Amino acid sequence: MLSRKFLLSVFVVALWASPALAQGCAMCRANAKATPKEGQKAINRAIFLMMLPPIGAVTLGTGLIVRYARKRDYENGTESS
Repeated sequence: MLSRKFLLSVFVVALWASPALAQGCAMCRANAKATPKEGQKAINRAIFLMMLPPIGAVTLGTGLIVRYARKRDYENGTESS
């Protein structure tokens, strides 16, 4: 089991790093805003395409977890609804 100190340390480091991540986002926005409209549309499409695999993986994983849980509950005779 992870200790509370370790989890707190990870949380503090994550918060400490967030301004650097925000700076990168501002730089990206400024760069995208300086491009022509066609370039902005291409960037939007690229961002959308980069979002699809993680969303698909999370959706698939959640579906598999729910399927496994229902099967396990059914086999144990503890089906709730």
